[in-house]
Amino acid sequence: MMNEAAILQKRHAIRKYSKEVIDQDTIRKLRQMIEACNKESGLHIRMYLQEPKAFQSFFTHFGRFSNVENYIALIGKPGEKLEENCGYYGEKIVCQAIALGLDTCWVAGSFQRKHIPIHDDEQLCCVIAIGYGKESGKPHKSKPIEELCVAETKMPSWFLDGMRCVQIAPTAMNKQQFQFTLHQDHCVSVKALSGKYSKIDLGIVKYHFEAGAGQAAWKWKD
Repeated sequence: MMNEAAILQKRHAIRKYSKEVIDQDTIRKLRQMIEACNKESGLHIRMYLQEPKAFQSFFTHFGRFSNVENYIALIGKPGEKLEENCGYYGEKIVCQAIALGLDTCWVAGSFQRKHIPIHDDEQLCCVIAIGYGKESGKPHKSKPIEELCVAETKMPSWFLDGMRCVQIAPTAMNKQQFQFTLHQDHCVSVKALSGKYSKIDLGIVKYHFEAGAGQAAWKWKD
């Protein structure tokens, strides 16, 4: 079985989907992953299947989406870490979806929120379209590693592996508005630089870094 970094290499944003129904075994495994992420994070992530209303409008077609009938809604109680957690656990679910043969796309604005019911004490951050794509997609342009990080010491192989995986992470408008720092004593930190969805991006790139760096002797710096 491929590791997470290898699986994420296969991820491309897909906006056009076929009408093929997702098979029950894939749905079961995705539900298991969502339940595990909710239990670990305290989020209320939910999956919607064969429900096209959120993507049936001129606005979503203008965003070049078609046949989006299956998606994962990233929902949780408002708080300082909500968006970052949605990014981190959302990308964890994306990794599982790709491993199961599905295509995906992060969607922050091009959908109708009114068709996704939430409780009064919840907030809907964004959704992830899932399904079988009509297109194969292509890699997005990425900044070089030296523009995405700074280092207080020589970059070890695990850090470079982590940053290579970060390079392919999806971010809002592909702007990659974040900066990693390699500190002394194998500590790593990352901060968002700007942007409307920067906190969601922060969670996504953290997951990518962990997937690339693996279980090497490093830790996040508080």
